[in-house]
Amino acid sequence: MDESAIRIACEPKLTMEEFRAVLVASTLGQRRPVDEPERLERMLREADLIVTARDGARLVGVSRAVTDYAYCCYLSDLAVDVAYQHRGIGRMLVAETHRLAGVAETTLILTAAPAAEGYYGKIGMQPVASAWMVRRTR
Repeated sequence: MDESAIRIACEPKLTMEEFRAVLVASTLGQRRPVDEPERLERMLREADLIVTARDGARLVGVSRAVTDYAYCCYLSDLAVDVAYQHRGIGRMLVAETHRLAGVAETTLILTAAPAAEGYYGKIGMQPVASAWMVRRTR
């Protein structure tokens, strides 16, 4: 695969079916409600930013974020098809998401999946010493 052939774009109308497929192909589907299409649809429609990576017509990566475009951007999903990982696609998705959210004014925040914790430092992100959450009940 030629990395220059990968097209990164803001794609607010991404279909639930494509979103689901890349979640499964990336293994992020193990931690997302991939068997609840209505919920996946809401996740897409209520997101502020959906950035995609495509190899031709094939969706190979997605970044889904919630932002106010003024102060913070929460990157809630970063998924790259396993067959396309280790090629800079995740880095490109993070950079474009942050650029569209307003890189000069917004802090990009995410919660790493345990298997991906080592990745984010490699692309220039800094760990946060303290974060707090109230977990969902389903």
